[in-house]
Amino acid sequence: MEILLRAKCFQRLAVPGSVRAVHKDYRIVTPQNFSNYESIKQDFKLEVPEYFNFAKDVLDKWTNTEKAGKRPSNPAFWWVSGNGKEVRWSFEELGSLSRKFANILAEACALQRGDRVIVILPRIPEWWLANIACLRTGTVVIPGTTQLTQKDILYRLQSSKAKCIITNEVLAPAVDAVASKCENLHSKLIVSQKPREGWGNLKEMMKHASENHTCVKTKHNEMMAIYFTSGTSGPPKMTGHTHSSFGLGLSVNGRFWLDLTPSDVMWNTSDTGWAKSAWSSVFSPWIQGACVFAHYLPRFEPTSILQTLSKFPITVFCSAPTAYRMLVQSDMSSYKFKSLKHCVSAGEPINPEVTEQWRNRTGLDIYEGYGQTETVLICGNFKGMKVKPGSMGKPSPAFDVKDNPTKTASTLRGNFYITGDRGYMDEDGYFWFVARSDDIILSSGYRIGPFEVESALIEHPAVAESAVVSSPDPIRGEVVKAFIVLSPDYKSHDQEQLKKEIQELVKKTTAPYKYPRKIEFIQELPKTISGKIKRNELRKQEWETI
Repeated sequence: MEILLRAKCFQRLAVPGSVRAVHKDYRIVTPQNFSNYESIKQDFKLEVPEYFNFAKDVLDKWTNTEKAGKRPSNPAFWWVSGNGKEVRWSFEELGSLSRKFANILAEACALQRGDRVIVILPRIPEWWLANIACLRTGTVVIPGTTQLTQKDILYRLQSSKAKCIITNEVLAPAVDAVASKCENLHSKLIVSQKPREGWGNLKEMMKHASENHTCVKTKHNEMMAIYFTSGTSGPPKMTGHTHSSFGLGLSVNGRFWLDLTPSDVMWNTSDTGWAKSAWSSVFSPWIQGACVFAHYLPRFEPTSILQTLSKFPITVFCSAPTAYRMLVQSDMSSYKFKSLKHCVSAGEPINPEVTEQWRNRTGLDIYEGYGQTETVLICGNFKGMKVKPGSMGKPSPAFDVKDNPTKTASTLRGNFYITGDRGYMDEDGYFWFVARSDDIILSSGYRIGPFEVESALIEHPAVAESAVVSSPDPIRGEVVKAFIVLSPDYKSHDQEQLKKEIQELVKKTTAPYKYPRKIEFIQELPKTISGKIKRNELRKQEWETI
């Protein structure tokens, strides 16, 4: 039941009868770029040239299309601050500004092709320019979330041997505190209105930089970017991507899963430190010539999200399951999403209950996708398919991956890449996520995945969030334990009575042997800085007590 994959091939997995469910028919939406799922599998071919650079071969071509008047008047990039400030750039303006940035990297920072550049910036326009500038110079971009601590930054600088770091005035002190321990670091750029000693001020440098720059000629298999994984089961590891793996491979996402055209406005709420931002805030939309919409959004606020979706002509929306859960718990009755026509989710499984609530309130399905930092889209729900809430859909046509050789060696079995995730395929060819392989609970001979239990738990109005792990038991070996964050209205209720109610609900919702025999109410769940639940910490806590 482990999910294995290889190019254009998945190993068929047995379907355990106990986890099958009956799903309602959902509305079928007509795709813009393809006729149906079968045509994607049959017609998709990814041609990989010897030389490829996304800035030159995609962005600059859209500039030429734009100049020729053959692209809608949609901006290429549209950023809002949340307090009234807006930035709108055409592909031509994006090209001009990114070439200035590229000259700063090549000249002022003296960076060479292949040098590594860490970029730790919030959702501000300079983050997008930094990504494109690295493409143009052949330097390797390493994005990082602004939630990184001083220790995190040191780990990334030392592990990657980065020669340059780009950040803002908030994190600059943390960089300065560890810079002496990073022998490879020789250039620091700051995005700030104020000067800082030892740092190049990007805003001032951009005023004087030349916009004449010749993009380097990169081979398709040269390293383009490195992403640090969220570390749900250990310290973050580096995952590399080539110029083709994302620059070409993500055409699967842009063309088919997101179904984008140059007339679309795509908003992805992912943190800039994660590969999902590359997926849906850079490569996928711009491959299709769509507009990338961005909101500064220093913290996730449901009201801000709903207001933005209502105010701006956003046609495609992508967010994490946690975000959708928060949105459906808000009062959405006063908002009208006139432009919105396609919603997707990735990062972790989304509960069917949340999907149903979103559909009831917006009239739109959530098309779940599944992938990893090491890959592009592995499975997805595509337009034209019947959506089965809770399923990750069907296999995507193709992908191309580069990774750390030592780590990758441990994830290969013959021609298959081992994802480390458990799932199954139903009789219709849909894949269903069960759990990370180390999250599987073995109780009285039964194998239980936490996701299905968590999906049942969230149906109780008292449950705001939950995490399910194994807990030691003298008779059964291990049993299901649920850590639950209560909704505000239920925090004063009798907790023992609530436990019984919740247990009975789970028994009725799923197979009785899966119900949580142990329940603990807690204030908050431990999470990675990308918002994923760290079940390994909870599991370790349980097993260390015996």
